[in-house]
Amino acid sequence: MTHSPTDPADAFAELGRIKLAETSLDDVLQRVAELAKRVLPVPVEVSVTLVRGGTGHTAAFTHELALDLDERQYAQGSGPCLAAAAGGDILSVPDITAEDRWPDWAERGRKAGVGSSVSIGMPIQEAVVGALNVYARTPHAFDDDTVAVLETFAAYAAVALANAQLYESTANLARQMQDAMASRAVIEQAKGIIMAERRCTATEAFNILAKVSQDSNRKLRDVAQALVDGAAGETRR
Repeated sequence: MTHSPTDPADAFAELGRIKLAETSLDDVLQRVAELAKRVLPVPVEVSVTLVRGGTGHTAAFTHELALDLDERQYAQGSGPCLAAAAGGDILSVPDITAEDRWPDWAERGRKAGVGSSVSIGMPIQEAVVGALNVYARTPHAFDDDTVAVLETFAAYAAVALANAQLYESTANLARQMQDAMASRAVIEQAKGIIMAERRCTATEAFNILAKVSQDSNRKLRDVAQALVDGAAGETRR
């Protein structure tokens, strides 16, 4: 059964319109999977595999079928999506009934009604690799032209994923820096309060804070914040 696919150029344009500042990485991955599904002329289900530190997980999927076949590979530590991610290659399974490289996974796919699949490796960063996985219920569903479309799409998607990940990492770093600056500010305020009360040096005030933190098993920032809040309450009274 065929359907009217989305023109690949339109899909690429839609992917390019994603505003990373307004879209989470998870949402970008889901859009990638949905767009990949829409560009093909045959009904398929799509997933996106990410591999970090040798551990794979499905970051987005269009149907439980794709998720189940991905997770089977993760549990066994081998399969087309993991091989494609590791090598940045195209791993095609034209007819799952004749697949002998991953027999257990192939059997799972046969029982689920899958006829063929293709996984396109997506090198994203040195620490993260991925694959775009497409599962069809009919054998030999992916001809050369279809694979070429997927390959181009996966390359474009890899750029979007890398940019999204870079944006998220940068945003996380900015938040961490803001938190660190806020922590430093409150610690300095607490040190000032102790110095005024005890007529001690800045180093001695810090050592007092550190000892209270250790004795009470609380974070240094939390101890400092409590002291500053207490001093503010005294001032208001």
